[in-house]
Amino acid sequence: MNLHELSPAAGSNPKAYRKGRGKGSGNGKTAGRGHKGQWARSGGGVRVGFEGGQMPLARRLPKRGFNNIFAKRLEAVNLSALEKFEDGATVSASDLLEKGILSKCEYGVKILGNGSLTKKLTVRASAFSASAKEKIEAVGGKAEVV
Repeated sequence: MNLHELSPAAGSNPKAYRKGRGKGSGNGKTAGRGHKGQWARSGGGVRVGFEGGQMPLARRLPKRGFNNIFAKRLEAVNLSALEKFEDGATVSASDLLEKGILSKCEYGVKILGNGSLTKKLTVRASAFSASAKEKIEAVGGKAEVV
């Protein structure tokens, strides 16, 4: 393949419509907006979620409980994922990102007790479930809250 042979995939680069440029263009006069009505006007249309006066879905569904908008969500990692590390290693959020166990970590990591651990690790995380802490300490490791 040479540089002069490169071209975009067929149909991936369509020609742009020029609306309202005369009837010869096939998209003149009303420019695809139809005749009159709310959507034909400039600046016309409705806000997101508006259902023509019908009670919107977001208001029809019941709201339950409390949602803390200031909560800092922790990333969950199971014990079985920590098997990727060598015996005696220190595991932190940056190590988990490096190994590809986590793709992002904004606020911290919580270690959950799903699976088993066979290696003695020092795990530094924001939080631990009770079973995870128990399993880490059972194999001689340390669970440190950062």
